[in-house]
Amino acid sequence: MLTSTQGHGAQKLSKVVLQTSLAEIAEIVSGFGFPKHLQGKTEGELPFFKVGDISRVWNHGQKLLTHAEHYLSSKEAEQIKTKVFPGGTVVFAKIGEAIKLNRRAILGQPSIVDNNVMGLIPRQGLVDTLYLYYYMLTVKLGDISQATTVPSVRKSDVESIVFPLVPIEAQKCIVAEIEKQFSRLDEAVANLKRVKANLKRYKAAVLKAAVEGKLTEDWRKQHPNVERASKLLERILGERRVVWEQQQLGIMRAVGKTPDNQSWRSKYQEPSPIEPGLLPPIPDSWTYASAESVCRSVRDGTHDTPGYVSDGVPLITSKNLLPSGLDFEHVKLISREDLSEIARRSGVEHGDVLFAMIGTIGNPVVVETDREFAIKNVGLFKGNHDFLVSRYLRYWFMSSQFTRWLEPKQKGTTQKFVPLGLLRSLAVVLPPFTEQQCIVNEVERRLSVIDELGTAVEANLTRANRLRQATLQKAFSGKLLLNGART
Repeated sequence: MLTSTQGHGAQKLSKVVLQTSLAEIAEIVSGFGFPKHLQGKTEGELPFFKVGDISRVWNHGQKLLTHAEHYLSSKEAEQIKTKVFPGGTVVFAKIGEAIKLNRRAILGQPSIVDNNVMGLIPRQGLVDTLYLYYYMLTVKLGDISQATTVPSVRKSDVESIVFPLVPIEAQKCIVAEIEKQFSRLDEAVANLKRVKANLKRYKAAVLKAAVEGKLTEDWRKQHPNVERASKLLERILGERRVVWEQQQLGIMRAVGKTPDNQSWRSKYQEPSPIEPGLLPPIPDSWTYASAESVCRSVRDGTHDTPGYVSDGVPLITSKNLLPSGLDFEHVKLISREDLSEIARRSGVEHGDVLFAMIGTIGNPVVVETDREFAIKNVGLFKGNHDFLVSRYLRYWFMSSQFTRWLEPKQKGTTQKFVPLGLLRSLAVVLPPFTEQQCIVNEVERRLSVIDELGTAVEANLTRANRLRQATLQKAFSGKLLLNGART
């Protein structure tokens, strides 16, 4: 039933806004099951759209569905008894988490949609397609979905949604004003995204310059007598052997053995060499070494799934390695017994570097907390603080040169991974120790500026999204036309 209330912004076109329901102004339809044996045809008379197609056009800032990944002939559509919906139908997800994303699209031609999609066919002469589309963007279907394991929206839920109906001419004026405002926002957002992309490129350029020695060219000229990295590496390897020998002597003494010759020393294993690959040129005072050569040790966390508990210690996985550091908010907990078991081979300490071994490879993080936790599917580069600056190692792992060197060496097809042997053989660019410190200071000075600008860009992108929602709210409360008439 239609009821009237006094209008606001649409006063010049109509003094009456009719509050009605969607059932009054549109035919509410649902899609059809799509038999697997008919899927996969890339050409045909009728496109068959799915929820993923709605997301695709939405993510590209578009409204119209004009290209599908699946097509049917009219004969095939008749065989499976599907209904063809006209162009201009407003479609959206009706089941699953996609409901909460609030994405909408418009069929750009007669089409079929699958049974996870619901559509609104505007009644001709009563409602404009774009007016209906923009209004549906203000409706949060997630709020009215059925609270089950898999959220869903029923036809009856949608039928009762209140709809502000004004004459067609007023609808077109409102749409024109919305699109004028949105075009301004789109231009601003495009500019912000360009800035964001430029900041990302600048960050990559800073890291590239850092690990190629260009950031510290002047520093090297001013410090010509600094110990060369080749000598530093000799000291690291010498210290490594001394530590191993002390550990072996301690083990032998603990069981009452006294070495009567030097043969036990021959059991020492040299660190893994660098995995072959093309590496960029570096300054003469720098050198390359394997990760196992320059770190106290290189290990990996558990690859098993321990039992989870409600009260325990965090289990950090690859997904918990963030650019901002370790994510302890979205973790599962394990018992202290499991922590002790994992820590026997991969105990984590302040200053160690963590590295994702599976999925999205890398995302290095320096441990800057004394909080206890265990690691799973994560590489562990033990800090060697007298010789290697942990944050420098992280920046090397973040650089495009390292990523380019590592990519062809990753294992796996469906899911990439880096095995422990490869972690130990990772190439590391090693500058003199004091130059590492200088590099870290210079990188962080520049990245802090980038991060500040990035934060401002993100804040403005969020603000643009809020302005978009505010524009729609004004449009359907009558305020947008009134404000538009004044400007």
